[in-house]
Amino acid sequence: MRTILLVCSAGMSTSLLVTKMEQAAKDEGVECKIFALPFSDAPRVLEEVDCILLGPQVRFQKAEIEKLAAGRKAGPIPVDVIDMRDYGTMNGEKVFHTALKLLGDE
Repeated sequence: MRTILLVCSAGMSTSLLVTKMEQAAKDEGVECKIFALPFSDAPRVLEEVDCILLGPQVRFQKAEIEKLAAGRKAGPIPVDVIDMRDYGTMNGEKVFHTALKLLGDE
Protein backbone atom coordinates (compact mmCIF):
# COMPACT_ATOMS: atom_id res chain seq x y z
CA MET A 1 0.00 0.00 0.00
CA ARG A 2 1.26 3.44 -0.95
CA THR A 3 0.91 6.56 1.20
CA ILE A 4 0.57 9.96 -0.48
CA LEU A 5 0.82 13.24 1.41
CA LEU A 6 -0.61 16.47 0.03
CA VAL A 7 0.93 19.55 1.63
CA CYS A 8 -1.16 22.68 1.73
CA SER A 9 -1.50 25.92 3.63
CA ALA A 10 -4.78 25.41 5.50
CA GLY A 11 -6.31 22.21 4.15
CA MET A 12 -9.80 23.24 3.14
CA SER A 13 -9.69 22.78 -0.64
CA THR A 14 -6.98 20.14 -0.40
CA SER A 15 -9.24 17.87 1.64
CA LEU A 16 -11.72 17.89 -1.26
CA LEU A 17 -8.89 16.91 -3.61
CA VAL A 18 -7.95 14.05 -1.26
CA THR A 19 -11.52 12.72 -1.50
CA LYS A 20 -11.42 12.86 -5.29
CA MET A 21 -8.02 11.15 -5.38
CA GLU A 22 -9.27 8.41 -3.06
CA GLN A 23 -12.20 7.84 -5.41
CA ALA A 24 -9.83 7.62 -8.39
CA ALA A 25 -7.70 5.07 -6.53
CA LYS A 26 -10.78 3.04 -5.59
CA ASP A 27 -12.06 3.13 -9.19
CA GLU A 28 -8.72 1.74 -10.37
CA GLY A 29 -8.43 -0.84 -7.61
CA VAL A 30 -5.30 0.73 -6.12
CA GLU A 31 -4.97 0.46 -2.36
CA CYS A 32 -3.42 3.60 -0.91
CA LYS A 33 -3.67 6.10 1.89
CA ILE A 34 -3.99 9.74 0.85
CA PHE A 35 -4.11 12.60 3.30
CA ALA A 36 -3.40 16.33 3.54
CA LEU A 37 -1.58 18.36 6.14
CA PRO A 38 -0.45 21.94 6.41
CA PHE A 39 3.23 22.58 5.69
CA SER A 40 4.01 23.00 9.39
CA ASP A 41 2.83 19.45 10.18
CA ALA A 42 4.50 17.67 7.25
CA PRO A 43 7.88 16.98 8.94
CA ARG A 44 6.30 14.80 11.63
CA VAL A 45 4.93 12.27 9.10
CA LEU A 46 7.81 12.04 6.62
CA GLU A 47 8.78 8.53 7.75
CA GLU A 48 5.25 7.31 6.98
CA VAL A 49 4.80 8.55 3.39
CA ASP A 50 5.95 7.39 -0.02
CA CYS A 51 5.61 10.68 -1.89
CA ILE A 52 4.66 14.29 -1.29
CA LEU A 53 2.63 16.58 -3.53
CA LEU A 54 2.53 20.27 -2.71
CA GLY A 55 -0.47 22.44 -3.40
CA PRO A 56 0.30 25.32 -5.76
CA GLN A 57 -0.19 27.79 -2.90
CA VAL A 58 2.86 26.35 -1.07
CA ARG A 59 5.07 25.65 -4.11
CA PHE A 60 7.57 28.19 -2.79
CA GLN A 61 8.34 25.70 0.02
CA LYS A 62 9.29 22.88 -2.34
CA ALA A 63 13.05 23.19 -1.73
CA GLU A 64 12.55 22.97 2.03
CA ILE A 65 10.31 19.90 1.75
CA GLU A 66 12.77 18.27 -0.68
CA LYS A 67 15.57 18.81 1.82
CA LEU A 68 13.51 17.18 4.59
CA ALA A 69 12.44 14.34 2.28
CA ALA A 70 16.05 13.67 1.26
CA GLY A 71 17.14 13.32 4.89
CA ARG A 72 14.50 10.76 5.81
CA LYS A 73 15.74 7.74 7.78
CA ALA A 74 13.89 5.36 5.46
CA GLY A 75 15.49 6.99 2.41
CA PRO A 76 14.56 9.92 0.18
CA ILE A 77 11.07 10.30 -1.21
CA PRO A 78 9.88 12.12 -4.33
CA VAL A 79 8.34 15.57 -4.08
CA ASP A 80 6.46 17.57 -6.72
CA VAL A 81 4.01 20.45 -7.03
CA ILE A 82 0.44 19.77 -8.13
CA ASP A 83 -0.36 21.36 -11.46
CA MET A 84 -2.28 24.58 -10.82
CA ARG A 85 -4.99 23.71 -13.35
CA ASP A 86 -5.48 20.21 -11.91
CA TYR A 87 -5.66 21.68 -8.42
CA GLY A 88 -8.08 24.43 -9.43
CA THR A 89 -10.42 21.99 -11.16
CA MET A 90 -10.02 19.42 -8.36
CA ASN A 91 -9.01 16.79 -10.91
CA GLY A 92 -8.39 13.99 -8.44
CA GLU A 93 -7.78 11.39 -11.12
CA LYS A 94 -5.02 13.40 -12.79
CA VAL A 95 -3.35 14.30 -9.48
CA PHE A 96 -3.55 10.66 -8.42
CA HIS A 97 -1.75 9.67 -11.62
CA THR A 98 0.87 12.36 -10.98
CA ALA A 99 1.55 10.65 -7.64
CA LEU A 100 1.73 7.22 -9.27
CA LYS A 101 4.28 8.53 -11.78
CA LEU A 102 6.37 9.98 -8.96
CA LEU A 103 6.27 6.60 -7.26
CA GLY A 104 7.24 4.79 -10.45
CA ASP A 105 3.97 2.86 -10.37
CA GLU A 106 2.80 4.14 -13.75
